[in-house]
Amino acid sequence: MRISLIAAALVALPLLTACGGSDSESNITAADVSKALQDGGLKDTKLADCAADIYVSEGISQDGLRLMIKNDIKSATATDPESLGMTKEDSEKAKNATNRIVGECLK
Repeated sequence: MRISLIAAALVALPLLTACGGSDSESNITAADVSKALQDGGLKDTKLADCAADIYVSEGISQDGLRLMIKNDIKSATATDPESLGMTKEDSEKAKNATNRIVGECLK
């Protein structure tokens, strides 16, 4: 009986690891960021798409984008991105993106 339990655990471990890793490893796309903006209350789809494209094109890391999506992106743009846990580099990129959004998407 004990051997059967150990064998089952050894078989299940790679499956659980693969399942758990796939979500955290998936790349955040502009479509994901746009959806997060819209879910956060931005009703203008065109503006959400424009802003999302800029956030991604600024080169914010995948970890930074995950933090933005996790922490209501609407409030992330209004506060200091470093307070959300972003690195200094990602924080600077997010600030640059916000400035670009104001100039390029709100025409």
